[in-house]
Amino acid sequence: MSIQDIQEEIIEEFAMFDDWMQRYEYMIELGKSLPLIDEQFKTDDNIIKGCQSKVWVHAELNSDQLEFTADSDAIITKGIIAILIRTFSNQHPKDILAADTAFIDQIGLKEHLSPTRANGLVSMIKQIKMYAIAFQTQLK
Repeated sequence: MSIQDIQEEIIEEFAMFDDWMQRYEYMIELGKSLPLIDEQFKTDDNIIKGCQSKVWVHAELNSDQLEFTADSDAIITKGIIAILIRTFSNQHPKDILAADTAFIDQIGLKEHLSPTRANGLVSMIKQIKMYAIAFQTQLK
């Protein structure tokens, strides 16, 4: 499934909810289904800088696709990273780098987050793209 297809699926899922309380509850549920990072990768190297809560993201190259695992100590943040992991995991680094993240605005996520959480979201996306850059160079 392409990144675009996954993003469209997420947009459709969020459209099913009438208000933001329902969407927050859904994000919390998504966070519970997050592929959890192995404890050995919960290191300072894997912490997302710029997040108010602690968020760890780890990436591994499996054949030519990046697989992400993550965790957070905050339930909403865990839901946010779960959406990003679902979108970008098991994708080729070049596709991750080329991906548009406008779907985040389309589901209204950024506008319904506190400024610190919105900054954290941007930092999470940057880190995922940094991993893609790092692994892309390994594939050449």
